[in-house]
Amino acid sequence: MQSPSTQKRAFVGQLAAVGAAVLGVLAILPSTVRSLGPGTDVEVRVVRYADGRGAAYESAPKRMAWEVRKRTSVETKLTADQSRFDDPRIFESPFLYWSGREGFPAMSEAETVGLRRFVEFGGFVLVDDARPEKGEFLASVRRELARALPESPLHVLPPSHTVYRSFYLIDRPVGRVEGPAELLGLEAGERTAVVVSAHDIGGAVARDNLGAWEAEVSPGGSEQRERAERLVVNLVMYALCLDYKDDQVHAPFIMRRRGRLP
Repeated sequence: MQSPSTQKRAFVGQLAAVGAAVLGVLAILPSTVRSLGPGTDVEVRVVRYADGRGAAYESAPKRMAWEVRKRTSVETKLTADQSRFDDPRIFESPFLYWSGREGFPAMSEAETVGLRRFVEFGGFVLVDDARPEKGEFLASVRRELARALPESPLHVLPPSHTVYRSFYLIDRPVGRVEGPAELLGLEAGERTAVVVSAHDIGGAVARDNLGAWEAEVSPGGSEQRERAERLVVNLVMYALCLDYKDDQVHAPFIMRRRGRLP
């Protein structure tokens, strides 16, 4: 089995090549296509809205990338770019971070097409509601996912899903708030291409310029924050490991982590 780093390089290149070609056919490419360049570090690319808004917590994508770099062998880019769904640059990264605190207007047709193509060509989208107490952001996201991918409804990811064991063994998702006991997912073929969190994961990892936490975590404090950071790592690793199946390939590794094997 290839290492995550090798898979990541192949995946990013594949997304860039195929995605740019198809978006060109759809007439949403600019006159010149930007190349990937020599760097292949994984980036937590931020979904930008038509009005210019980006991540709910500006530092969250950087902190997510840092946690992955610190805890795994995956090299990450610590400066996150922003792209709308109708921007072909979304194909420069296999991982899109889509967050918000409030509802938003319907996306353009080009954005809807871009979201659908990104998912169809192997991309992964993490949807993170930064104000799940209100639920307005997730309501808008549900509307847009239904438009872009009507044949793939959101559903509850079971506790046995690979996203809960792709690196750490996780019993349930948490973020700034404890939230529901499950994540929602949307399938594309045999993989989960969109994961939806009502836990404000970004709020649990975001820090200000002085390194202080930007938001209080409730009710579990520092332990809950650590669990949220582990969830971030699992989500990124799941997005990168395209052939990660629910079979026994990784069972020896997981059992060693549980202390069952030497």
